[in-house]
Amino acid sequence: MQASKYIYTYIYDNHESDLCKLESKYLFNQEEKNKLLISDIKIEPSCSAFIRKRVDVLLQSEDYLELIEKIKNEKISIDDFKVEYVVLNGDKTKYKDRLDKLRDVGYNINGMPEYYKPKITYAICYHEETWYFGTLLKNDFAWEKHNKKPFSYSNSININIAKALVNLAAKTNKETKLLDACCGVGTIMLEACFAGYHIEGSDINWKVCRQARQNLAHFNYDTTVYRSDIKDIENRYDAAIIDLPYNLFSYADENTISHIIESSAKVTDRLVIVSTTDITEIVNNAGMSITDHCSVRKKEKANFARRIWVCEKAS
Repeated sequence: MQASKYIYTYIYDNHESDLCKLESKYLFNQEEKNKLLISDIKIEPSCSAFIRKRVDVLLQSEDYLELIEKIKNEKISIDDFKVEYVVLNGDKTKYKDRLDKLRDVGYNINGMPEYYKPKITYAICYHEETWYFGTLLKNDFAWEKHNKKPFSYSNSININIAKALVNLAAKTNKETKLLDACCGVGTIMLEACFAGYHIEGSDINWKVCRQARQNLAHFNYDTTVYRSDIKDIENRYDAAIIDLPYNLFSYADENTISHIIESSAKVTDRLVIVSTTDITEIVNNAGMSITDHCSVRKKEKANFARRIWVCEKAS
């Protein structure tokens, strides 16, 4: 039996490119290239801020007319369908020709089309000398509702980074037990809960713990936020995410950063850390090894960059 094939298209700004590539490496075991990735791994587009569409390939052919004949032979019969042409990197097909091809596909599906609220959307696309036909699933960006959480701070990481951190930590394993070691108002926790992961949070600041709980409750997410120094956490986790304090309201010196990382390393063998400085020595001193890292800049502040580090327990 032929393995299933999925085509993913991406959307991101240039300052997020390295983060997107790092995330795709942990989701698909390969990096996206030119905002495109083809894999036999099936991922919900909404799990990532960068995946825009997924085409579930049903048929393919190097010859366009042969593909149309294959579609005809499938004898698809369904009402309220729509067909979209997905333009992939390297596809030079002109707009008029794309419309003609949409009609070719539509004429070989038995049923009434529905252009505004289709029950199913089919896609046709072309990449590297091959034509593809399949069903289309789009990222509905429903997670953007978290931008309207009751409590937030201007220095908080954005949703795109938060979702990527969860994916780097969990690597698509829904059984993974996560800890947000400096959870703040719960930005990362919201994205983990939305994606269906089990996550708990911890913060030493009673005020932000209360706000994190209210943010989570606002979206009906049920999880635990500990008002605790990370050193006092007794549970074990598969991975911990740490957005290290760096702003005027929660300044952390090197000793504090060392304390947070070393304490987190005692409750897990895997860390995903966000910092504004080089923490290589601190990570090594905590008995961890850096396996991946990247930088992501704030679009409106080109000089400000966050560094993201993936760390594993040193063997």
